[in-house]
Amino acid sequence: MESLPLFSPPDVHSDFDPNCTAVLHSGDALEFLQSLPDGLATLVISSPPYNLGKEYERRQNVRAYLDGQAPVLTELARVLADNGSLCWEVGNYVDNGEVVPLDVLYYPIFEKLGLKMRNRIIWSFGHGLHASRRFSGRYEVIMWMTKSADYKFNLDAVRVPSKYPGKTYFKGPKKGLPSGNPLGKNPTDIWQFVEDEWCREVWDIPNVKANHPEKTIHPCQFPVELVERCVLALTDAGDWLLDPYVGVGSSMIAGLKHDRRVIGCDKEMRYTDIARQRIRSLAAGTLKTRTLGTAVHVPSGRERVSQMPFQWVARDRKRKKA
Repeated sequence: MESLPLFSPPDVHSDFDPNCTAVLHSGDALEFLQSLPDGLATLVISSPPYNLGKEYERRQNVRAYLDGQAPVLTELARVLADNGSLCWEVGNYVDNGEVVPLDVLYYPIFEKLGLKMRNRIIWSFGHGLHASRRFSGRYEVIMWMTKSADYKFNLDAVRVPSKYPGKTYFKGPKKGLPSGNPLGKNPTDIWQFVEDEWCREVWDIPNVKANHPEKTIHPCQFPVELVERCVLALTDAGDWLLDPYVGVGSSMIAGLKHDRRVIGCDKEMRYTDIARQRIRSLAAGTLKTRTLGTAVHVPSGRERVSQMPFQWVARDRKRKKA
């Protein structure tokens, strides 16, 4: 059956226009940011290059990498609204087998810019590269920074079901009355997707790999739902969302789904071309995304890929007989 359009496709501008809904710029992030007005964005969210030598970056020593990022972050702090938030999603820099957490290296830059950390959120995922000389990495970090103490935080928009909603006060004037919030509990800074629940303690959102419905040619793609919960918690309808390393547009899609205005920039035109197409598909109702709050798949044991290979079973039997 043909999908019905969700909304009219936004007129995506290449350069900033305060009267538009979506801006998607192909070019250098620093140069583009310098063209934006002060205090524009309520939410800056991005995953910068990790200095891993991906196809869109040139690997360099870690100090040169951070020195290159500092001017971009300076501009982002200028463009960030006084009541806004900056969410910087990073992983680890690996040099000759040594793992260096990038959030630790970035923190002094944010501190120098006067930004204050509100949470260090752990994003956990079940799949990735398998290490052979250390434990396989299965998490990344979202640094949630704010410009002031007067920042937007819509707790009710991201509450999760209480584990024990029937819990009551056991003493005092409210004895016997419900002690929780009827809208649910406050999620922690380590979130986990489970059945019928947004989060518990770890943001366990599948990363975008081969079988993910959102997969494109981008090697390090944001899951849309990772951005959605930040959008809902940290912005209101009509606010501006900005991603200086937008890639194939996942952050823009998350914002548009919830009536936010969006700005993205990427130096790789082949990625921004895909982002434009994905925005059109979103408007048409044909874009494949993983639904916010979907439970992480748990194998039933009946699938072939979840069963022990017969070669291993036979080998184990021989070993036990020996």
